Amino acid sequence: MARSRPCTIVIKLGTSSIVHETTHQPLLSTLSALVETVINLRTQGHKVVLVSSGAIGVGLKRMEMASRPKSLSGKQALAAIGQGRLIALWDNLFGQLGQPIAQVLLTRGDISDRTRYLNAVNTFKELLSMGVIPIVNENDTVSVSEIKFGDNDTLSAITSSMLHADYLFLLTDVDGLYTSNPRKDPTAKPIQVVSSIPAIRAQVSTSTLGSNLGTGGMETKLIAAEIATAAGVTTIITSSKHPSNIFRIIEYNNSLRSKPSTPAGSGRSSPIIHSKESSPESTSGAVSPSSSINLLTRPPHTTFLPSPTPLRDLKSWTSHTLSPSGSVIIDAGAHNVLSRRESGGRLLSVGVLGVRGAFASGQAVKICIRKQTTSANAAVDVEVARVEDEYTSGSSPSQPPTPSLMPAASMSSSIASLDSLSSFGSTADDTSTTLTAIPEGDLVLPKGEGYEEWELEEVGRGLANYNSAQIDKVKGLNSSYLPQMLGYADSEYVVENVTIRVLPSKVKTST
Repeated sequence: MARSRPCTIVIKLGTSSIVHETTHQPLLSTLSALVETVINLRTQGHKVVLVSSGAIGVGLKRMEMASRPKSLSGKQALAAIGQGRLIALWDNLFGQLGQPIAQVLLTRGDISDRTRYLNAVNTFKELLSMGVIPIVNENDTVSVSEIKFGDNDTLSAITSSMLHADYLFLLTDVDGLYTSNPRKDPTAKPIQVVSSIPAIRAQVSTSTLGSNLGTGGMETKLIAAEIATAAGVTTIITSSKHPSNIFRIIEYNNSLRSKPSTPAGSGRSSPIIHSKESSPESTSGAVSPSSSINLLTRPPHTTFLPSPTPLRDLKSWTSHTLSPSGSVIIDAGAHNVLSRRESGGRLLSVGVLGVRGAFASGQAVKICIRKQTTSANAAVDVEVARVEDEYTSGSSPSQPPTPSLMPAASMSSSIASLDSLSSFGSTADDTSTTLTAIPEGDLVLPKGEGYEEWELEEVGRGLANYNSAQIDKVKGLNSSYLPQMLGYADSEYVVENVTIRVLPSKVKTST
């Protein structure tokens, strides 16, 4: 059989697949089969990272305890007891076949700092280049709720995003995503391919799938798939009882891949899945298989197709690894433009209504919009369009020269992606920063008095270029006034690397 092209593969194994749910004995047959599969993948040139749960489960066996303790300190103590034994178990199994491994323990705090995040990425890359298999787990001994990933499904998704992986395999005790719990509902139907996770959520029941030892279920796997596919990673849910299916699934996808549609610069191709079986779901969230004849039998699994326009590394990091320190409130026009890829994810001060919380430059912030009545929204749109016309036409003689705010004249918004102005960022003693009265027409919207009481909707996240007090000071102003108002201007954008996760059409306004 022809070799598939080398891939970077992240495999996540849950606690219920590592230790028995009641006896807490290691499931050696499953673990040994997975080790053999990983070795075979390595032989074919693939790079493999293993995300392994199970530290608390192994700790339970060592201490002969019947169930997980309820206290945080109790769980952390068991994790400390079990983690050493767990990595020793993996080292023993892989060592039988001469395969070196490395232990990598992470918390969200470890990767919330950009420098530490990049250090972790570089360590992963170095280990893989040395032929070592990194085995990743959350550092439960020191994790608290504020810095926990929540579940190793999420950790595996972030790991796959960090590595720009081709595949994320979520191995669980069912062989894919079903319309309901197949262990309780005999009418549950498997879903083979998912193109839209938001659409599929309304069609499946995920609340009852999970073991007594594990912290997750099918819902956490949907969250993981959402993170990974947004970063361009093909995500697979399949059974941990047959790890060798990983090999078959990759071969199957390769055999049925049409002409690759690789986004520019991504280095990855998006597999298009077909099947001779009829699709159980003919919805916008599930992809209807082709009727073409396959040369390979389809192994049981669910494939989540990667985004054709994956997030850049910095946006993915901002969106999924940082805890926001405050909020920046934007207008409806800013939301509309930021939701478009061509915006570049950069917010001008002219689109800001206010801020909440105290944050420093460089910290992550929530991007929020105000829930308003229909009449209020209409008034805002009229005001945005009016001032926008003044900016783009240059009809206001009192304002300094500014670039066109809009990529198209028909688009009603207050921000856009702009090439940096050659004259922008002048020092405080430059003539362009001479203190003059700001023309009233340059205030795109009212200053937002009383915005502390507004009901807000979070629509995305980004990285602040200025602190909360500075952004509050320049809200509603054209970016040309930043040097005058702040005494300096490192950037014309107040927030960058904005990732919009709630599109304008999804936001409901109050009536």
